[in-house]
Amino acid sequence: MAGAKGDTVLNRAVALRIAACGIMGLGAALLIAALLLSTYTKGQISKIPLDIDATLVSDGTGTAFDPASLNGERFVVDEDVPLVLQQQLSVESPANAEVVTLQVGSTLRRTDQQQDTGLLLAMVDTVTLDRSTAEAVSSESNPGGAVQRPRALEDETPPTNIALPHEGLTYRFPFDTEKKTYPFFDPIAQETFDANYSGEEDVNGLTAYKFTQNVGMDSDGKLVEPVRYASLYDDDADSQVSARAALWGLEGDPEEMITMTRYYAAQRTFWVDPVSGTIVKQTDRGFHYYAREALEPEVTFVDYSVTSTEETVESQVAAAFDERDRVSLWGRVLPITFTALGLVALIGGALLGSFSLRAESMLLDPGLDDTGNRFFGGRGDEGEPVPGAEAKTEKLPAQRPSDLPPDRPV
Repeated sequence: MAGAKGDTVLNRAVALRIAACGIMGLGAALLIAALLLSTYTKGQISKIPLDIDATLVSDGTGTAFDPASLNGERFVVDEDVPLVLQQQLSVESPANAEVVTLQVGSTLRRTDQQQDTGLLLAMVDTVTLDRSTAEAVSSESNPGGAVQRPRALEDETPPTNIALPHEGLTYRFPFDTEKKTYPFFDPIAQETFDANYSGEEDVNGLTAYKFTQNVGMDSDGKLVEPVRYASLYDDDADSQVSARAALWGLEGDPEEMITMTRYYAAQRTFWVDPVSGTIVKQTDRGFHYYAREALEPEVTFVDYSVTSTEETVESQVAAAFDERDRVSLWGRVLPITFTALGLVALIGGALLGSFSLRAESMLLDPGLDDTGNRFFGGRGDEGEPVPGAEAKTEKLPAQRPSDLPPDRPV
């Protein structure tokens, strides 16, 4: 009976040892998982999302051409007109683990005119970006960007694209944006211009990096090197216009045909979430004009200044915080949690293993245990006697009265 009980206890000790090994293995696995999450997995998570679908709206005022005056006796340019710049972002193919293709439809409208009569600018731009660096990429099957060929409003034929290779950044900044200068592509100018870091600002509770970009202007907004407008028409119909001097509003012979070239310049300010690279706010100043000399504007097509609406800022800040939370979860919260749990499991497994070994060794050979057959030692008189209790003592003989000296009283 006693032997069966000992076997049962021994089996339990072995089971405890196996459990200890399992717990320690779990702890090691959690530590490895924490290391992978903080290195490899974070790099895979910190990428441009594949589900972007946003409408960005900016509004403001400016000086703008009146399209209705094309049929009049003179081109009319109105001042202080309300304007809205709208961008519709969506994801197209190819979009995979490495790249994402953004299609961005942009329009600038006069809101004081109805429907398409107030349309001033329209463009559909497509660009393929590296999801990690946010830079434009090209391949044999994909030129890295394209713009849609303009069509008349009544044209129902499918749209066609014009290849336009992009360079640098477009529409986004990279994850972990740095305080430095980035090349940022302007699809209207079809060139890359520097976006320079200029400080930090709070945008609806988010600390954003501020970048400024000048296209053909200096920092004061003065024309220095305007860009000749790149027409999307085969005959350059909107980049060079010939009209009678009277239509241009020029003095002299009203019937003289005058050819003017369209030029473009711009200033932009981006407020960027440094974690996700999301542009949470943006201001745009664009200047399109006709002139015979690049630095001498004669007829303004549109000169506008617009800023992201509050609704757009709120939605972009919310999107940036969502990206931050996702990166923080996989790159910081889970690694810290797994590390803590892994250490607890390792320590707990080691203690449980030590306990099981002591129990097993005592059952196999009680003499190996020095605690009096107890895991935590004996108590009081239940233990073995101390060495002092075992020492032999000498008995002193008792003196009898007859052994006393004669002169000593009894």
